[in-house]
Amino acid sequence: MENVQLNGGQQLAVKYFVVAVLLFVAQILFGLLSGMQYLAPDFLLGVLNFNMTRTVHINAMVVWMLYGFIGSVYWLLEEESGHPVVGLKWGNLAFWVLTAAVTVVVLVYLFVQTGPGNDFTRWFINEGREYIEAPRWADIGIVVCFSVFFYNVAATFAKGRWSGIAGVLTLDLIALAGLYMAGMFYTTNISLDQYWWWWVIHLWVEATWEVLVGCIMAWGLMKTLQVERKIVTTWLYIEVALMFGSGILGLGHHYFWIGTPEYWLSIGGFFSALEPIPLVAMVVHAVYDSGVRHMKSNNRPALAWLIAHAFGNFFGAGVWGFMHTLPQINLYTHGTQWAASHGHLAFFGAYATIIIAMFYIAVQHMRGQADLGSHLPDRGWKWKWALGLLNVGVVGMTVALLISGYEQSFIERAMDGSTWYGYFAAQIHPWFVQGMQWRMVFGVVTTVGIGLLIWDLLTIGRARPVTLPAATESR
Repeated sequence: MENVQLNGGQQLAVKYFVVAVLLFVAQILFGLLSGMQYLAPDFLLGVLNFNMTRTVHINAMVVWMLYGFIGSVYWLLEEESGHPVVGLKWGNLAFWVLTAAVTVVVLVYLFVQTGPGNDFTRWFINEGREYIEAPRWADIGIVVCFSVFFYNVAATFAKGRWSGIAGVLTLDLIALAGLYMAGMFYTTNISLDQYWWWWVIHLWVEATWEVLVGCIMAWGLMKTLQVERKIVTTWLYIEVALMFGSGILGLGHHYFWIGTPEYWLSIGGFFSALEPIPLVAMVVHAVYDSGVRHMKSNNRPALAWLIAHAFGNFFGAGVWGFMHTLPQINLYTHGTQWAASHGHLAFFGAYATIIIAMFYIAVQHMRGQADLGSHLPDRGWKWKWALGLLNVGVVGMTVALLISGYEQSFIERAMDGSTWYGYFAAQIHPWFVQGMQWRMVFGVVTTVGIGLLIWDLLTIGRARPVTLPAATESR
């Protein structure tokens, strides 16, 4: 840590960041395994089956992003509040409990891949609900850890300095813990079960996470560009307003085909994809404001990832989501690789990029406020190539999956009317197979990018660091 003194919140944040990076690597590796098994179904059959490698791939993604978000909040908490973290011992205990629980759950996934579906397996093995497969005991542990996290944040702001970011963040953390509980009960009615399941998959991930990202983005822009607080706070409030005005009703685009009333076709089709707009506007306004006042960024890697986040969020969650969520289109695209295409770009663009930006903000501080601007001795080639390879890799996978999904939609749905014949005809079509092959190629590119990113995070700012003067902030 270059003998830099970290406050209590930052020390805890570093622990979360380290586990986040490890889980990020696990997500990539299990994604490669899943892609390989899609092309060669016999690969590791009976050892690591496709359904399990895919489960670990998706769950590792969700969990590493949660670790990144929690670490980001702990990193900014003391500086934003002007007060030491309240309940820090409980926060450290929650970290170790959560990490132990994640480890046990993953090991159970890997070693207990088949078995009956009953009350015991739901509580201790796997709930069998896609994307939220964690057993019930782990669900309870997650909510308890979120509750400790909420207490740490709320109590710290209550005893310290209150701000617009503090208010939005505190209220959002209530929803972060509360909405997860919507997926913690079981019903035999599949329509009702799917109804509540989407509250977790959409409102928990796509709503509370988006607001959390807005808070981190606002703070990150103040750190990297010394943007005025009133600018980012204004756009953060607009983000919250749009979330309530469109994001919650936009949940309806998941209700099209699960047995809910027909009015969700209109509601879900209209209120979708508006949430990312304020984040793009926040970045554009901040960069414009910094240019007018001739400010230069002292952390180019972080700023580059913040900009990548704004536009990745807009295109991944916004454009790519909206173009297949209208009911007239979704009738043909749901359940195809078209949705996977949207998922890859949306999660990377909306969430991974902002967390990586926070990694660089943290590393800069840990290297003694090293200048990560224009004075890097090696011209910063590693972070630039990591940025390029990761974005090219993810966009390449996105386009490859979109091509396969388009072909599926045409053959499976339009030509053969959602029959089993249509499904298997699409799976063996050359265009579909070639799309999945290119997905693997760009998956390897992404893997090289994450390796280069880790190398850069471990080394950037160490060689002849230039120390920055203390930055002033407009409040």
